[in-house]
Amino acid sequence: MLNKLRNFSKGKLAGVLVGIIIIPFVFWGMGSVFSGGNTNSIAKINNHNVSTQDFADFVNNSKISTEVIKENIDNNILEQLLTQLVSISLIDIEIDQLKFFISDEVLAQKIKINTSFKDENNNFSRTKYEKFLLENNMAPFKFEYEVRSNELKKKLFTYIGGGIKSPYFIVNKNYKEQIKEIEIEYINLNSIYINKDKIILDDIKKHVEENKDQFLVEKIDISTIKLTPKNLSGEDEFTNNFFSKIDEIEDLIANNSSINEISKKYNLEIKTYPEYYSGKNNNILLDEIYKKRKNQVIELIDKNDYFLLYEIKNLKKILPSLDKEEFLIKVRNDIYQKNKYDIHTNLMKKIQKKEFTNEDFSNLSNEPIKNVKISSIKDLNIFTQDSIKLLYSLGLNNFSLVADNENNVYIAKIKNIFENNLINNSQESKKFANQTNMKIRDDLYNSYDFLLNEKYDIEINENTLDRMKNYFK
Repeated sequence: MLNKLRNFSKGKLAGVLVGIIIIPFVFWGMGSVFSGGNTNSIAKINNHNVSTQDFADFVNNSKISTEVIKENIDNNILEQLLTQLVSISLIDIEIDQLKFFISDEVLAQKIKINTSFKDENNNFSRTKYEKFLLENNMAPFKFEYEVRSNELKKKLFTYIGGGIKSPYFIVNKNYKEQIKEIEIEYINLNSIYINKDKIILDDIKKHVEENKDQFLVEKIDISTIKLTPKNLSGEDEFTNNFFSKIDEIEDLIANNSSINEISKKYNLEIKTYPEYYSGKNNNILLDEIYKKRKNQVIELIDKNDYFLLYEIKNLKKILPSLDKEEFLIKVRNDIYQKNKYDIHTNLMKKIQKKEFTNEDFSNLSNEPIKNVKISSIKDLNIFTQDSIKLLYSLGLNNFSLVADNENNVYIAKIKNIFENNLINNSQESKKFANQTNMKIRDDLYNSYDFLLNEKYDIEINENTLDRMKNYFK
């Protein structure tokens, strides 16, 4: 949380300093949502209340439009924004408890040294400063509050992780972990997977029987009528007469009339698609109807150039026949994937339990064992970045599963490790010292996160949050 908040505070407030235009989005007509009783509090941090007005202000200033919020309401966008606000509020509480302070003189100096407000002689320009405030529709006290708040957060982060200087042995360890060369032996596990083409019919039948529910295909009978001015009202254009008949059909649907009854009433042609399933005919429209199969319904939908009336009937689950090549291929692929999964799982279990031996490695495949030297942790010529990081975390003679960018999986053994010590006080040593300091700071921030989790109880008023979500729906 603290790392994210550190980045958030830099991004948001630094954005103000370089003159990003703030466009507030107002909650028009939401006054009733934010009033009365417990609804005035949307969250509580120990004894500190985060009010609905605080949250409304936060969302208003987030530069997220009402439309975007509505579109993402089911993707927890309000929960994410509330999490950010709670995190910021929590840090503000910490700053207050630690009694950090920024004087008016220091604040003025911070504003004056901002390059955005300097003239051609590199002096502070009050004209530029006031122009910036006008362009961003911001009162001076508001901007100064933001600057002060940002500086206080910097003080907190300096308080937690400032003054770190890593000793040589830690920097050297970090250097060797990244720059060392490792030699590995590896085997492509493709050589030990089952051959799909050699899976016999008896094994296919057994697999289908043991996993019958997985292979059942839901099929439905679909009936459709395409409604146009020509076939419904005998006209060439969309007229009031056409739309009156559409209204009549909607009333018939509401009164549980079937598609056959509607067809007879208006002398319309029905097209039927028996035992349809997704992808059967690569028909996008029928696939769209198929998605609604759980509700066996009759429905009228507007397709812009015409209206479509459809009815779903007879949902049934059918086990495809093994006489169909398409189904055979699907089952063979499933057996193959299951075999791969089982092999990977069993190998990982043996490796984790340190039961996988050099003899097991040598006897695993009839294919020759390959050998390669990896030049550094950034060498991605064969394996993925995650795989390289994993290999560089292992010791001599250790095994692991790794992958390449084509998703081939290998078992690898660390055969040799070649490493040199970092030359102290070199240019490279400064680079790795800074890198190591940053890593230690990140670890400290993570530890501070745990401390905050222990120190503060956070309660969310779910009822108020739900009311706000309902407003946007």
